[in-house]
Amino acid sequence: MRAQVPDWNSPRARALIAAGNTGGLIRWARLERGWRQTDLGKATGYSASAVSRLETAERPATDLDMLKPFAAALVIPPGVLAAVLGVTPIQATTVATAERHAEPEEDPMKRRALLAAGLAVPLSMLNNLDESLALLPEPSSAPTPANLLADYRTARALFNAGAHARLVEMLPNLLATAEACAVSGEATDYARLAACYDLATEALSKIGRYGASRITADRSTTYSRLSGSPLAAAASARAFSIVLRHEGRTGTAQRVTLHAAAQVEATGLTTPAQAATFAQMLCTVAYAAAEAGDRDRALEMIGEAERAAALLPEPAAGPQSFTVTPASVTLYKVGVLWSLGDSGAAVHAGRNLRAAQFPTAERRGRLHTDMARAYWQWGKPEQTAHALLDAQRAAPSEVRDRPSIRAIVTDLTQRHPHTSGVRELAATARSA
Repeated sequence: MRAQVPDWNSPRARALIAAGNTGGLIRWARLERGWRQTDLGKATGYSASAVSRLETAERPATDLDMLKPFAAALVIPPGVLAAVLGVTPIQATTVATAERHAEPEEDPMKRRALLAAGLAVPLSMLNNLDESLALLPEPSSAPTPANLLADYRTARALFNAGAHARLVEMLPNLLATAEACAVSGEATDYARLAACYDLATEALSKIGRYGASRITADRSTTYSRLSGSPLAAAASARAFSIVLRHEGRTGTAQRVTLHAAAQVEATGLTTPAQAATFAQMLCTVAYAAAEAGDRDRALEMIGEAERAAALLPEPAAGPQSFTVTPASVTLYKVGVLWSLGDSGAAVHAGRNLRAAQFPTAERRGRLHTDMARAYWQWGKPEQTAHALLDAQRAAPSEVRDRPSIRAIVTDLTQRHPHTSGVRELAATARSA
């Protein structure tokens, strides 16, 4: 007797999901239920010929409105649908259970970081954003590409300045405007919508709002796929990898970024935007590999990124997807070496970096916090304190709003209260 509910963890199902074969998965699920195409058509409101076209289409189905009734009729779990669309990989055991990773309960830094998450932005703003992700508001102005671009530039400027509270406050309207602009289903509209969700993911991840960032990352991944743009897909993969790393899914983050980098490379890198995006993805792959413990690939990719950045033209003025310079790649190298546990090498790599090499307050602050992390890992509290003070001066939000950095400040003040710079750092933290 055929199963009434398909076994989504069966080898056949997992192969179809891994291949992104939407039509094949629907056909398999239909047959598992013992249905004919006419039966599935009646259950979804489509003709048998429409079902046949969906099941045998050469390109993966991406029309979400069409797929939803099929998923409901065949009882396809959301996780399986997301996985076959490429939004997130299917899990290894049960579809409904997220990938589990052991977290050492005794780690006080992680506990404090989690407790501090989300406190940098008023709770009312965070709750409003959470509500908006469930049901977007009406846009406050006409949803035109010009208005959307203006709002996006404002939002990006707020992120670059570290104005996280103001950014979170405007995200609901930005996302609502972008969604409204994408109603026509044009590829460029989907790419803009994905970019808005990428920005939301970056901001939410930075302030420790990881649950919401997972939602925005998933949506960005779907919309970038619908856009058909390898550059949009790369930007989404980069944002998604941040979320995956925070979930402890470092191996998945590495695979996601490797796939996106390969798609960008396949363009031939004939334009400055393609070349810059590829260099950025090499940096992202390197960091993801380091987090996954893949030392050889991490060092190989960051070396490739250094060579690619040296060949890039000077960044042009105006909005770009990615601005990559030799200095920005070196800063990634600091993070890669820190993640690999080579704190001394990380400090050495960043020794000649200067704040003036970075165009935004966010990046200047990140320079100092990355150096602080390396010094802290190396067991040098005084240098850590002074690097954090530099970060506080360059971009207070990089110290105030990031849970992991605030945890270092807390540990410094508790374990090294008399070390040079610690008292001043504690005072600035309290005033913030």
